[in-house]
Amino acid sequence: MLVKVTSKRQVTFPARVLDALGVGPGDQIELLEGPDGFFLRPRRIDYSKLGTLRDKIAPGTPPFDIGKFRDEGYDPYKYRD
Repeated sequence: MLVKVTSKRQVTFPARVLDALGVGPGDQIELLEGPDGFFLRPRRIDYSKLGTLRDKIAPGTPPFDIGKFRDEGYDPYKYRD
């Protein structure tokens, strides 16, 4: 199987390769070098590690609304002290 490298050195893997690796949106693919060349290993998001931030959010803080954030845009000066 061949994949094409673009001028920006990007490649697109066929869907069946990603399906076989169990890779989905947000996941990463790690390239590991071995004596016979490189091989791929899926690196998935470990959602259990994301929960550690809960203690850092003030009680009563409303949930983050990504849709609203995208519609409004980000103003870095809005949140400055």
